[in-house]
Amino acid sequence: MGAGTQPLILVVDDDTGHLSTLKTIIKSWGYRVEGVDDGETAVAKVKEKAFDLILMDVRMAVMDGIEALSNIKAYNPSIPVLIMTAYSSVESAVDAMKSGAYDYLTKPLDFDELKLVIKRALEHIQLKEENKTLKEKLHSGMAIKNIIGTSPPMKKLLEMVAMIAPSEATVLITGESGTGKELIARAIHANSNRRNGPLVTINCAALPESLLESELFGHEKGAFTGADKRREGRFMQADKGTIFLDEIGEMSIVMQAKLLRVIQEREIQRVGGETTITVDVRVMAATNQNLSDNVASGKFREDLYYRLNVVNLNIPPLRERIEDIPLLAQHFLTIYAKKNSKKIKGFTPTAMDMLLKHDWPGNIREIENAVERAAILTLDEYISEKVLPMRIAESDAQMERVAGGLPLSNRSQSLEGIERESILSTLEAVGGNKSKAARKLGINRRTLYNKLQKYGLEST
Repeated sequence: MGAGTQPLILVVDDDTGHLSTLKTIIKSWGYRVEGVDDGETAVAKVKEKAFDLILMDVRMAVMDGIEALSNIKAYNPSIPVLIMTAYSSVESAVDAMKSGAYDYLTKPLDFDELKLVIKRALEHIQLKEENKTLKEKLHSGMAIKNIIGTSPPMKKLLEMVAMIAPSEATVLITGESGTGKELIARAIHANSNRRNGPLVTINCAALPESLLESELFGHEKGAFTGADKRREGRFMQADKGTIFLDEIGEMSIVMQAKLLRVIQEREIQRVGGETTITVDVRVMAATNQNLSDNVASGKFREDLYYRLNVVNLNIPPLRERIEDIPLLAQHFLTIYAKKNSKKIKGFTPTAMDMLLKHDWPGNIREIENAVERAAILTLDEYISEKVLPMRIAESDAQMERVAGGLPLSNRSQSLEGIERESILSTLEAVGGNKSKAARKLGINRRTLYNKLQKYGLEST
């Protein structure tokens, strides 16, 4: 889509009357339009010409929409494809999302909704053209306030933030507890086109179902005992901005159905109310759970999962980016030394060594807590191991026992021999659990597997 050129849209529908109507309407919105009446021709067209967006029916006699979608994505994965499906055929819609559709619309089409979805999808493509500038902005530190990290996993994550921030795409942020999911959500909002609007956050696990509905959608006066006046919910508060739904995996199936309707229709209904209210809100959600497993077990709706998971950002745990530990430790030390009116310059080598060896199950939250405690307790210019939490000293001692527990005869071996014995000893200490062994050795799982292969220990 060149500068000053109207986007080119391909409409695919074997109902020629419907196809003609769609072409006329979309053209009236200022877009260039072409139309074909089967999936096979659509695939051929995409290989001939650069379309900015495809609007395609699911059910067609010659190559259905799902097959055509898969072929188009195999040829050009970046092109957004909107799928049209009968209202009753939600299963087809879910299949389409799995195959890479940008979104789906139910027939008969709501043309106002179609216009909005096309606009959003095209904006999503435009962000790629701005990606280089955004990356430079991120690397200069202008857009990532409070996000600390220069390790490869963090650089990759921040590049993704740069790419998706200007779009309207729904974002699902995943990662272990304490990894900083809300910080990432705030960075996305701060660099989005909605940055001048509100960012409203809510913890879905903090409220029971009955209160959560009222909190999200609001309620009318008299809707339930204690509702003595009308109250606007979080979605209304987030209008023209972003709503961040933390711990979405804790939401009940009933509430999931209501949330799905809001995301699809962009409309809410207050508890006890009868009128629907249109809201203009970007949705971001976060969870420390594996939602795909929850879908398989019936705890989470599959259709909602695919609506939320348009873009997935997975935040790596701290143990997989140990290069960032000194930066984080110093960052929090600066904050808490100032807060407690203390002149602390840094960490002793022994203390930093302990921080690097700890596996940080509580991630960023845990290291912040440890440094805050140390800053309060220390009387010196440098944080020593004496003021670090006991659990950190214990994990360091355990690693020393593993390293120092080698047979005496082996201590004169080559470095490779010592490394091999250390890996074997650690695996034995954790019952063969390779993930735990990697954490205790201070390496990631891929590195451990490479070393197991190197030393012929793959079956260990």
